[in-house]
Amino acid sequence: MKKGIGYNSVGDTFDDFLLIKESMKGVASNGKPFLTLILRDATGEIEAKLWDATKEDESLFVPEQIIKVTGEINQFRGKSQLKILSLRPAQPTDGVQVSDFVEKAPVEMSYLSEKLTEAIFEMENPKIQRLVRAFIKKYQEGLLTYPAASKNHHEYASGLAHHIVSMLQIGRELHTLYPQLNKDLLYAGIILHDLGKLKELSGVVSTSYTLEGKLLGHIPIMVEEIGVMAGDLQIEGEEVLILQHLVLSHHGKAEWGSPTPPLVREAELLHFIDLIDAKMNMLNRALDKVKPGEFTDRLFAMDNRSFYKPLFEEN
Repeated sequence: MKKGIGYNSVGDTFDDFLLIKESMKGVASNGKPFLTLILRDATGEIEAKLWDATKEDESLFVPEQIIKVTGEINQFRGKSQLKILSLRPAQPTDGVQVSDFVEKAPVEMSYLSEKLTEAIFEMENPKIQRLVRAFIKKYQEGLLTYPAASKNHHEYASGLAHHIVSMLQIGRELHTLYPQLNKDLLYAGIILHDLGKLKELSGVVSTSYTLEGKLLGHIPIMVEEIGVMAGDLQIEGEEVLILQHLVLSHHGKAEWGSPTPPLVREAELLHFIDLIDAKMNMLNRALDKVKPGEFTDRLFAMDNRSFYKPLFEEN
């Protein structure tokens, strides 16, 4: 059996180190305080409750703190939950560090950088190419290290670049099938659509939303950035407007966060490519953690469904 919290099943005991991703205070029905902890390692994360939490507990068990925890894996409302039996902060002599608990993209950073460069070289429209190249140069470090989200899909180190490169691969195949597509627009939309998350999210370790992220969101942030960058580069024309539309509409609907629906062919396809890659990433990672003949935990971002792993996948 693979080692890590992501591979533990209901009924298993757990005795190892975990990193606190989130720590939230609450009050139980009996009036006593408790902490809801989201704990993680490089294989996944799990929720745990620390009942009858003291003021000392609140100061000790905070985000980015490594803890040694002993407990049992239970199930609550269709999701695994860790019942804490004992816990303590990690000590220097334990020989663990935060980077040990951060999940990383399954491909090397150099590969992701190479694929982004390849996509730029394939572009033929000089305005679009200059804009995209400028953004990659401006945000290179964050682009190659940030997650694509705080939870649900590609929520790991280099997840943003991994998401973009996977989408580029899908886009390349679809352009072969539908050569009428404007490849430059599609590639540019794929590369730029989530770059606003570099300002929306706080970082890699205990990823949360920044004040700018909470008040504005990554879509308006990036639409404005495209306009500013175009001005700085003295680029004018319809290309700028269409790129802004691709970013603005890539969530597809107002209730999903897009102020306008896709009204350009490449914008419509960008929306579906984004959905495909996000959903497949969630499903592949969830199914990797269960045995054939079992169901995954309920996946909130997949309409709270549990997915079955067929028995014949053993072969």
